[in-house]
Amino acid sequence: MTALTIVSILPELLNTNGDAENARVLARRAEWAGHEITVVAVNSVDEIPEAVDMVVVGSGTDSELVLARDLLQPMVDHFRQWCAGHVPILAVGTGWELLSWGIELGDGEVIEGLGLVAGRAVPAESRVTDDIVVKSKYGRLSGFENHSRGYVGAKASPLGRVVSGTGNGQDQEGLVMGDMFCTHLHGPVLARNPDFADHLLTVALARHGAEYVPGEQSKRADDIAKAARNQIAVRLGIAAE
Repeated sequence: MTALTIVSILPELLNTNGDAENARVLARRAEWAGHEITVVAVNSVDEIPEAVDMVVVGSGTDSELVLARDLLQPMVDHFRQWCAGHVPILAVGTGWELLSWGIELGDGEVIEGLGLVAGRAVPAESRVTDDIVVKSKYGRLSGFENHSRGYVGAKASPLGRVVSGTGNGQDQEGLVMGDMFCTHLHGPVLARNPDFADHLLTVALARHGAEYVPGEQSKRADDIAKAARNQIAVRLGIAAE
């Protein structure tokens, strides 16, 4: 058994689409695999625990972008340390955008980001609200995208190639920079795509010299998630898995 600490960053402010619940998905799957898990809600830099094994940053509303950015700013050095220490970080939606170079709004205003992730968010022609399917090295990913911006300038690998949907634009979705994973997928993304969750857990446990082996209870959750993905695929005219 390995003890892991999962940090959920600003879970009340950045949980518009239930994305902060990705921390709960990771915790439950790790518990099913026999590990001891602590989930810590971090709302200020002073609340960051000494030992951090995984980080989840959810998505918020545009009206609270500046507030969220100002709360995240004092955490920049911690994010850098986590990146250097190969701590897996999942950032979704505006949480991802806030870690980037910046966010360009439709009215021309630019909100400076934390500069931790290459690229910036730019206005899309219209708001994107639909299911999305992505081909990735972590298997087929599906989720719901709800964003009014695309993403450009990412000097990193995309999370995957868009099979149906919009993503970043130009047939790409998300980005992967070291052990930081960024995506537009809501759902929450790890509940819909447990193989992706298991990859993050594999990375986190490897830092402790431990191996991740999914627990028996994971199978039922995996089957439910697969059925949901296939339902979306059929609706979009894509072959089931």
